[in-house]
Amino acid sequence: MESSAPSSLAGPSAPPPKLLDQIRARNRRRNFSFRTEQAYVDWARRFNLVRGKRHPREMGAAEVEAFLSHLATERGVSASTQNQAKAALLFLYKEVLGIDLPWLAEIVAGFGAVWLPDALAVKYKRSEAGRAGERGPCPATTPLGPQPVPGRWRGRRRIS
Repeated sequence: MESSAPSSLAGPSAPPPKLLDQIRARNRRRNFSFRTEQAYVDWARRFNLVRGKRHPREMGAAEVEAFLSHLATERGVSASTQNQAKAALLFLYKEVLGIDLPWLAEIVAGFGAVWLPDALAVKYKRSEAGRAGERGPCPATTPLGPQPVPGRWRGRRRIS
């Protein structure tokens, strides 16, 4: 009597999962949140589209650096957005593809947020530079320093 292999083993093997499905599966194995999974998949998809739909295995650190610098210079993203994209691409290469990228030192940094206290922000908006829409010197760096604005204050908000 002949033993036959099950039909699932005898037929052609199933194609390997697509790259984005591999990222999803690896995120789920690492117990990352669903939003992290969505963000990592989205950054991998954007990287693939911007770099000409080439497989990331064919690209290296130079393409990753170029993409991250493109985000900062041409897209004008913030530093935190650029860091999220960097984390997603490092996850793609290290965890999914098993490729270690050298430290990405040649990346142009994203733009950090400039925070001004409300009193200085109001003063800056009322100044000539604020009305003209120009970015003049920061009021916090003027020689006189921050000047108090008359009125009642609660926390950082002014109550008129």
